[in-house]
Amino acid sequence: MALMITDECINCDVCEPECPNHAIYLGEVHYDIHPDKCTECVGHFEEAQCVAICPVACIPVNPGHVESRETLMQKYLRLQESDASEP
Repeated sequence: MALMITDECINCDVCEPECPNHAIYLGEVHYDIHPDKCTECVGHFEEAQCVAICPVACIPVNPGHVESRETLMQKYLRLQESDASEP
């Protein structure tokens, strides 16, 4: 399951640097999450770091991108391979 940031986001800037996959970015109105890069920190941490640090609890599971833990691990491995091949 990829996560998403809701309209309750206050743009406090604490989540973006915590994301090990660089999936969080500043959108037009508030921070957003690239679902193709979000692994809910599977492969990096036991819990999603953005969720753990968010002061307003505005980062739920994205219902449009429901994935199993195994699928998230496969995404993590693909992202690691991609990062390793970039100069």
